[in-house]
Amino acid sequence: MESQEPQVKNSLLMPLMYTNRVALKTILESGDEETGLVGTTVVVGGWVKSSKEVKKEPLPPPQSPPPAAADASPAASHGTKDVTCVEILQSRIPFFRTIIRVLGGSASSPAVRQKLESLIPKPPPPSIFFLRINDGSCVSSLTVVIDSAIVPVSAGQILPTGTCILAQGVLGNPLAPGIQTIELTVEKILHVGTVEQDKYPLSRKRLPLDSLRDYPHIRPRTPTVASVARIRNALDFASHTFFQNRGFLHVQVPIMTTTDPEGFSEKFQVTTLLGETCKKESPIGVSDADGVNPETVKAAIQEKSSLVEQLKRSDSNREALAAAVQDLKKTNELAQQIETREKSKPVTAVKPDLVNFNADFFGRQIYLTVSGRLHLESYACALGHVYSFGPRFRADKTVSAKHVAEMWTVEAEMAFAQLEDAMKCAEDCFKFLCRWILDNCSEDMKFVSQRIDKTVVHRLEYMASSSYDRISYREAVEILRKVKDKAFESQLQWGVPLTDEHLSYLADDHYRRPVIIYDYPKAVKPFYVSLNDDGKTVAAFEMVVPKIGTVIIGSQNEERLDMLNARIKEFDLSKDQYEWYLDLRRHGTVKHSGLSLGFDLMVLLATGQTDVRDVIPFTRTHGKANN
Repeated sequence: MESQEPQVKNSLLMPLMYTNRVALKTILESGDEETGLVGTTVVVGGWVKSSKEVKKEPLPPPQSPPPAAADASPAASHGTKDVTCVEILQSRIPFFRTIIRVLGGSASSPAVRQKLESLIPKPPPPSIFFLRINDGSCVSSLTVVIDSAIVPVSAGQILPTGTCILAQGVLGNPLAPGIQTIELTVEKILHVGTVEQDKYPLSRKRLPLDSLRDYPHIRPRTPTVASVARIRNALDFASHTFFQNRGFLHVQVPIMTTTDPEGFSEKFQVTTLLGETCKKESPIGVSDADGVNPETVKAAIQEKSSLVEQLKRSDSNREALAAAVQDLKKTNELAQQIETREKSKPVTAVKPDLVNFNADFFGRQIYLTVSGRLHLESYACALGHVYSFGPRFRADKTVSAKHVAEMWTVEAEMAFAQLEDAMKCAEDCFKFLCRWILDNCSEDMKFVSQRIDKTVVHRLEYMASSSYDRISYREAVEILRKVKDKAFESQLQWGVPLTDEHLSYLADDHYRRPVIIYDYPKAVKPFYVSLNDDGKTVAAFEMVVPKIGTVIIGSQNEERLDMLNARIKEFDLSKDQYEWYLDLRRHGTVKHSGLSLGFDLMVLLATGQTDVRDVIPFTRTHGKANN
C-alpha cells in the first residue's frame, strides 16, 4: 500500500517523528527563512482557538457545456483535478431546468413553473473560513484558510473553539496584512474532532486561572498553561543536563518507604487494611447502630419516605402503606441512635499501635516518601555523585500558594563533600536553570512577560549573573531584630524556624537577591544533619529567592555513628527502622553532603506565577484531587 503522505521538499519542514504532521513551531518560528516556505505542501493539525467566516458572492449559474464537451470521456472532462460536490451540483442545474420546461409545457404555467423551480436543489452559498489553530508546540497560532467552494465543510462542524482539525494544504502569503507573514490554504481536510460547544469550558475567553484548576485535563489548551508546560519541560531537561554534565548518576528512589527522613513531617500512610476491613463488615441491621454509616441511614430515610408518599397517593394497598410507615419509623429511630452515639464519642485519633500491621501488604507500616535523600545516600556512598528526580508527599492540610500535597523535587548527594561544596552546587544549579530558560524559551518568556509578570525576564537575568550572599542563621536573626520599619507577625528569637515572612524580608527587601542561610539550630533540622562543633547548630542551609522564598535546602549529613545514634534517640525515632541507614556508618563511612531543589517552585519563579497550583499539571491538595 502506497503512502498518502505529502512529499515535503523543504528541509526546514520535516514532519514530526511517527507522523506526517509538521509542528507549527517549525513554520511560525523559522524567522527570516519563513518566506522560503511559501508554496510548500504540508500537513498540520491542532485545536481551533478562534474562527471567522466570510461569505463569498454567489457564483453565477454555469452555462450548458458545448456538444464536444458532452461527448468527451469522463477522464477528459475532469482531467486530473478532483470535482467537488458543489461543482457537480451546479453542472446539473441546466439539466433540471430543461426538465422543468418540458413538464411545464409551452404555455409555461407560472404556478407549475414556480413549484418545479422550488424543487431544484440550490448549492449552499460559498464561504471562506479563517481558523486560528495551535498544536501546543509554540505560543503563536497559524491561520488556516478553508474555501468551502473547494473543500466542502460544515460551519457547525469546524468553527467552534476547541475543535480539532488535521488538514493538508499549501503555505502562502496572507490574503490580508497582519502580524504573521504566512498562512495555510487548505486543499484537503483529513480529520475533524467536533466539540460540544455548550459544555466546552474554554468557549469563554480568558477564563481565570483559579477556575481553570477545575479542568486540569482541558487547561493545557490555554496559552498561559501551555507556556508554563513548555517552560516546565525545559527546566526538567535542564535539571538532568546540569547533573549529567557534572558526573552525577541518575538513581530512582522508592516512592513508598518505611522511614521518615524529616522526623517531624506529616506523612501519607499506605495500607490495604482499610479494604479488608470493609469486606469483613457485617450487614447493616435496622436495630443495631454499631458500624452503621450515618450517610447510609440518611439515604435510606429519603428512599423510604418517598415510598410512603407514593403509597399514600395511590391509596391502593393499605397493608403495604402500613408496613412502609413502620419501616420508616424504625429507620428514624436508628438515625437517632447513631446521632446519640456520635455525640457521646470522644474526639480521638486512631492510634497506629491498635492496628495489626503484620496483616498489611508489606507486613509493616509504610508511607509515601517525604524525601529521597536517605536512600540516595546509600548510592552516593558507593557511586560518588548521584541525583534523583521525582514526586514527594506531605500530608499537610495548610492552605498555601507555595505548597501542595504532592510536589516534585530534584535531590542530589555527593560523597567526599562538605557543607561548602553543597552550597556551591546549589548556587551553580540555580544559576544554570535560570540561564537555560532565558536561552531556550525566548518566545514563551516573551509571552509570560506580556501576560503574567513584566519583570520576570529581568529577574532571571539578574539571578543568573549576580553573586549570592551567605549568612549564618545567627546573622539572619540579628538583621531581622534590627528592623524598625516593619512589624513581623511571628516573634523572633534564636532557636526557632525563620518564617516565610522573615525569609521574604531578607531576600526581597534587605539583600534584593538570592541569599544562602546556613548553620541552623539543630532543633529545626532533620536528625541526619551533621552536628557542628558548638553542639547547638547543624551544617544545614537554605537558599532563599526573592518573590518565592526557599527554593533549595541542603546539608552535610552526619557520618559519625555515635552522633547519629544520639540524634535518632533525641528525635524519639524507632532505631529499628533506621538500621540500614546506620549500616552506612558502620561500613566505610564518609563525609557526604546533598541538597533538595523544589522543582515546582523553580517553575513558579520562571513563569512569574503566584500560585504553585497553576504550574503543576495535576495538583493534589487537601480535599481536592479532580483526576
